Amino acid sequence: MKVIEKILGDAGISPIAGVDEAGRGACAGPLLVAAVILNDPFASELAPVRDSKELTEVAREKIFDLIVEHALSICVIEISPEEIDERGVHAANLDGMRRAVLGLNLIPQYVLTDGYVIPGLGIPNLGVWKGDQVVHAISAASIIAKVTRDRIMRDFEKTYPGYGFDRHKGYITAAHSLALESLGVLPIHRKSFSNVEALINIKN
Repeated sequence: MKVIEKILGDAGISPIAGVDEAGRGACAGPLLVAAVILNDPFASELAPVRDSKELTEVAREKIFDLIVEHALSICVIEISPEEIDERGVHAANLDGMRRAVLGLNLIPQYVLTDGYVIPGLGIPNLGVWKGDQVVHAISAASIIAKVTRDRIMRDFEKTYPGYGFDRHKGYITAAHSLALESLGVLPIHRKSFSNVEALINIKN
């Protein structure tokens, strides 16, 4: 049972925001961070909401609309490959979390994140181990971030045909590695990632 939100709610702490990201480990495309405040995390209509990794792409798309319908506020931040290369993925992720929370149109009394405390936020927050599995609002944020990013990556396949972004979504797979080797590094690839950096060095 997901109890953290209930404990906070019973203590009169509301609203509560959940925060999660998508694309942290990908070597191409942006990092997406979402912050979500649900009207009622325990509403029966939100029963299908769970960790985005446990859902099929079709299911995520349907539940995305459900979350939008039952959320009080949603903010999604897109972090470019250039910013990731300049700052490092962890620093960029933490800054994205801050920006996502502060971009909500409601000020949460408490923020729950998947794994990492957000330093310098100015709002009480807690990094929850496997938070996307044990906190409704984080699960919702994981779906919002994942679906938004997947849509972006599918569009990139239209811009850069042949790389397979509609399938691997920018993560390192055998097919993606072959495309990189044969077609080259793109502007949307993260040059600081070892596999991309190695190819750039070979070409030079």
